[in-house]
Amino acid sequence: MKSGKLDHILKTHHRDAYLWARQCCSFDEEMAKDVLQQTYLKILEGQAKLKDESKAKTWLFSIIRYTAIDELRKAGKVVSLMDSYDPIEIIEEIDGTNYEEIIKMLPEMQREVILMVFYHQMTIAQSAEILQIGLGTARTHYDRGKKKLKELITKVQIQEEYGK
Repeated sequence: MKSGKLDHILKTHHRDAYLWARQCCSFDEEMAKDVLQQTYLKILEGQAKLKDESKAKTWLFSIIRYTAIDELRKAGKVVSLMDSYDPIEIIEEIDGTNYEEIIKMLPEMQREVILMVFYHQMTIAQSAEILQIGLGTARTHYDRGKKKLKELITKVQIQEEYGK
């Protein structure tokens, strides 16, 4: 692909790419900047090649996700698979308007599908492609994530209302 076209794609999706990198890095801004820079280097050095221009955003998000996973692994911040499915309880008091903290409480896959669909205007099929899971699995994570998010928001609101 010509570098002018590649530059245009990266500039077009830069804001969304940064937000996605931040979300993949557990909202750590410095790590997100590093991940995004590494992603751009991989692309510009030809380590990742775009085959279908109609899937540019999906392709970019996939590279960001796997680069973030590598960085989290290096930093020792990866949670084991068994730990990510434990029930989530609200331990500390959270501001009901701080949705970032509430979203962090979702299991990883549910959080990723919800963020892609709601914040990045992707379809469930596109999110399944990025996460490399089946469409049915992505739909399940999406549905469970919405229900869990509603439950968490309700719990936080009740805590605020009754001061618990």
